[in-house]
Amino acid sequence: MTTILLAGGGTGGHLMPAIAVAQATRELHPEWRCVFVGAERGIEASVLPERHLPHHLLPFHPLYRRQWWKNVRWPFLLPALMRGIDRVLDDESPAAVIGTGGYVSAPVLRRATRRGIPTGILELDVLPGLATRLVARRVREIWVAAPEALDALPRSAREHATLTGAPIEVPDPGRRAAASRRFGIRGGKAVVVVTGGSQGALAVNHAVAEWIRRGGAANVQVIWATGRGTHAQFAALNNPPNVHVIPFIDPMADAWSVADVAVARSGMMTLAELCAWGIPSILVPLPTAAADHQTHNAQAMERSGAARVVPQRALASGRLFDAIAGLLGDPARRTEMAVAARARGRPRAAGVIALRVSALARSP
Repeated sequence: MTTILLAGGGTGGHLMPAIAVAQATRELHPEWRCVFVGAERGIEASVLPERHLPHHLLPFHPLYRRQWWKNVRWPFLLPALMRGIDRVLDDESPAAVIGTGGYVSAPVLRRATRRGIPTGILELDVLPGLATRLVARRVREIWVAAPEALDALPRSAREHATLTGAPIEVPDPGRRAAASRRFGIRGGKAVVVVTGGSQGALAVNHAVAEWIRRGGAANVQVIWATGRGTHAQFAALNNPPNVHVIPFIDPMADAWSVADVAVARSGMMTLAELCAWGIPSILVPLPTAAADHQTHNAQAMERSGAARVVPQRALASGRLFDAIAGLLGDPARRTEMAVAARARGRPRAAGVIALRVSALARSP
């Protein structure tokens, strides 16, 4: 039986693309096994067992940029980690190893390349992350989600890099009717979707709460996912059918199918969905993201005309209020942004990547 090993985790931004690639690969080859390698401390430790997906959890730890002194543990962890990776490679004998970024990917890919196993890595961000930079010259293929990432790769790695997009669920306009019933959406009013991801974005939540208290949502409908951890702080603002304050939206596609404007962080999976659905967006990058990658992602969207960027430090000054009001009051501008977003979208990326995984697995 052919086995594909997928290394990625630590955060949902690295795990969910791995799951999407595995699903698309299994659709091509139902008889193949897709096995995950993740961190004992990552989100995958709960998600993979819940989904009954075969996996191995190893003692990976992140590399800290600001709290550099925490990295002193790595020399002590590395021998056990390498033995664990070797054991997984021995037990699974994968036909190909695929990385989806983050601190889980690089050690597994480097070990696989030393054995001559075909390897590929998915790079989601505009500015390639540390994992991709460490293995770019060693892996056989690099798949990038944003065109800007191609020029940011080391020159020697560009010849085996391909623009594929990020693996997301293919948009289905047919779900709009059911989603409208789910959220109680009525025709005639624009819909603003606010999300900071599964954990929420507290700074964005406070700004949106102030916007609602000032009457900004009086003539629109708002679907606001606060994140599970902070929902209780904002639940009192729930006021259906105009304002829906909920902890988390699952599936997110329901919200995107009815959205006219989005307010969101700028992780690449979110941006890929916004582009695939053609949604004008106001992006508030997470300022503490590694290497400030969310700012680079958001700025690329803004340069292409698909989004407007509001830095988190500007939320207190009311720039978010102005940005939302500006888009809601300018339908022509929203249309232009939607066209620009769709131009960047690659909604069938998962299938494209699955074909490349298939080719890798069959290569010598």
